[in-house]
Amino acid sequence: MIVVNTYEAKTRLSELLRFVDEKNEIVRICRNGKVMADIVSPRKTKAKNNPLKRHPEIMGVKIKCNLASPVFSDDELPDYMR
Repeated sequence: MIVVNTYEAKTRLSELLRFVDEKNEIVRICRNGKVMADIVSPRKTKAKNNPLKRHPEIMGVKIKCNLASPVFSDDELPDYMR
């Protein structure tokens, strides 16, 4: 991991991006000693946390539902839903 301050990140941005791309490094940008941002390769983030990837515990779960039939009959519906 490469840690730089904001001024150094601004002046060396091309070089830092090359490290991220070619060497899969993480660049951490700090201001006054406080972390402001991380520059990470998109390849690394896709593999790490893909929100569309199915969870292994629910891989075989199938939900059957008929959206054409009503869930409640007219008598069961609350007044505010009519």
